[in-house]
Amino acid sequence: MSTESTLINQHVIDPEICIRCNTCEATCPVGAITHDSRNYVVDAEKCNFCMAGVPPCPPGSMDNWRKMPRIKAYSIEEQLGWDELPAELNHDQLAELDGDVGEAVAQAQAAVQSAAVTSAASVAAAASDISTHFNSAQYGATLPPWSAAHAYTNLYGPKAAEKTITATVTGNLRVTEVGKDYDTHHIVLDFGNMPFPVLEGQSIGIIPPGTDDKGKPHHARQYSIASPRNGERPGHNNLSLTIKRVLEDHNGQPVRGVGSNYMCDLKIGDKVQVIGPFGASFLMPNHPKSNIVMICTGTGSAPMRAMTEWRRRLRASGKFEGGKLMLFFGARTPAELPYFGPLNNLPKDFIDIEFAFSREAGKPKRYVQDAMRDRAADIAALIKDANTCFYVCGLKSMEEGVVMALRDIVQGAGFDWEAVAADLKKQGRLHLETY
Repeated sequence: MSTESTLINQHVIDPEICIRCNTCEATCPVGAITHDSRNYVVDAEKCNFCMAGVPPCPPGSMDNWRKMPRIKAYSIEEQLGWDELPAELNHDQLAELDGDVGEAVAQAQAAVQSAAVTSAASVAAAASDISTHFNSAQYGATLPPWSAAHAYTNLYGPKAAEKTITATVTGNLRVTEVGKDYDTHHIVLDFGNMPFPVLEGQSIGIIPPGTDDKGKPHHARQYSIASPRNGERPGHNNLSLTIKRVLEDHNGQPVRGVGSNYMCDLKIGDKVQVIGPFGASFLMPNHPKSNIVMICTGTGSAPMRAMTEWRRRLRASGKFEGGKLMLFFGARTPAELPYFGPLNNLPKDFIDIEFAFSREAGKPKRYVQDAMRDRAADIAALIKDANTCFYVCGLKSMEEGVVMALRDIVQGAGFDWEAVAADLKKQGRLHLETY
């Protein structure tokens, strides 16, 4: 029996490169990607090879394939147990594997042929089901704005054979009031004489020391950079991160995340292992009079802080004419909102800020999408301006509400949402980074 009629190019994710950022699962339109505490994996039965998650994957871990007989494709359970990708099979190995499955392959082929009559109707029905669900991820750009600076990526790699870079902790400041179920820190890392160029909107990976419950080294944890391109301190080879550790789960039970707990407990002078930088699309525009609309919750404020601070420094230099800055910033309460004090001290003619609190005592719940709708006229005008870019960062649960608010604002202004959204995506003007 020939293997050619039964082979698929199975989509797999390299666990050594993956930084567990959830970009792939968030962007997959058919729900083919899932994960556990260790690995992100692709369900071969659901994957339709759409490639949606490949371009935005920061380290390129999604761009991997293994030729396999369809009915012997690697299962989710197998992939969850991987520490590295299996070797690619040669022609003889594939032929031998195909021989092992023999009759099962024939039965599968017969089943496919017998189902051919109904397959078109099934596909149409599935497409109809998908079309009725608002898939917000499909609107996110995978290209940066045309004027964005060139981003360096993957200078230091996650694989054991590749080098990391050592950074020194030079600052660790709590940036929210201490709550019983959260604790947020602003951490500064210095790279000394080692080159580590970054841009606003990029991220890095931190490798916690020690091993997991299977005795394997911990995989990297991804964190967005909260400082501008010329350093947390201007002219220094350093950067900052905004890291929140959760102290209690939804049931009130104490929890301690490996990466966030390690980072929040760091002391001045401690050394950390860093990989990256990552990200080549969630980048700010650099041309004069460009507008930036930032929508975030919690530690999703990190890249927004970086962009805002870079524009503030440019403004202070008097050498750059920036456009409008708008920030929609959500949290449960003011006490949980990072950088609340410094944000309130920024000049009102520099940045237009709307706070949204969902658990403020004595007040109705208000989310960032509610604040956006309150400012619909201003947002509609900025959407029409080709110099405006939109950035959304925070928990995955916020993404749909934000994109739907944009849709409603566009439609309320009398424009076709799908046409406008396609244009925003094509021009790199709408960026979604949720987790």
